[in-house]
Amino acid sequence: MLTGGYPKWSVGHRPWALNVTQMRTGLVLSGGGARAFMHLGALKALEEKGIRIDAISGTSAGAIVGALYAYGYSPDDVLAIVTTSSALRRLRYAFGGNGIFRLTGLEQFFLEYLPENDFASLKIPLYITATDLHAGETVLFSEGELLKPMLASCSLPGIFEVFRYQGRGLVDGGVLNNLPVEPLEGVADFLIAAHCNPFALQQPLTGTREVLYRSLLLAVHRQNSLRMERCHLVLEPPCMRDFSIFDFRKARTIFAKGYDYTVSVLEKQDLPFPMISTKPAL
Repeated sequence: MLTGGYPKWSVGHRPWALNVTQMRTGLVLSGGGARAFMHLGALKALEEKGIRIDAISGTSAGAIVGALYAYGYSPDDVLAIVTTSSALRRLRYAFGGNGIFRLTGLEQFFLEYLPENDFASLKIPLYITATDLHAGETVLFSEGELLKPMLASCSLPGIFEVFRYQGRGLVDGGVLNNLPVEPLEGVADFLIAAHCNPFALQQPLTGTREVLYRSLLLAVHRQNSLRMERCHLVLEPPCMRDFSIFDFRKARTIFAKGYDYTVSVLEKQDLPFPMISTKPAL
């Protein structure tokens, strides 16, 4: 992967040997709560570099970013939608449920911005993952209804109720896979990972919610590291450690940090082939 030099390509996997018109670029968006505003800043920097995204895989907050961007909203548009709207006020307490809040109230909110509520309406192919809590497996969604899989993917255990959909009890996709590279392997030639959860144990725990999320990060850290090695470019701003997953009021700051970091990475990297895709979206 490119984080300071060229990747160690496996034999037979040399994207720069392909014709540029054959290139497809895939973007993997991790979960991370409010930290996922970093993804929007990264997307803006990638756009300015002329890098077109041909397919997206996202989980948790990354699924929301991916859905809105794939529909056609710019990174600035998505930031405005989430920060100037009443999205968080649509959450409802789950009295007597298995979480503090339920996400179903957000469906009507997102329907205003994704009115077709269908993967087929997206301009960029999107893959969303959630976790089946009962089967203990990752569930992949890429067609049919859009909003319910997107919200199920964000259902952080202990915070949100288990999301019931298609006979499954679904929770946050990050429980088993917080960097879903797999859907894009074989689909895209060059994989970019946007990961907003740099691992650090020295940060203080400020409450029950942080304890829950730290536990989740510990569980998935090793697998995330292995998945990053399968990507060609990894965007993981170390400064994301300074933000909580609940820092929604700092959305614009996180956006700016993601943008600045990605600009600096792209300026330093001598990418091994032209990155402007000329192929239509998948």
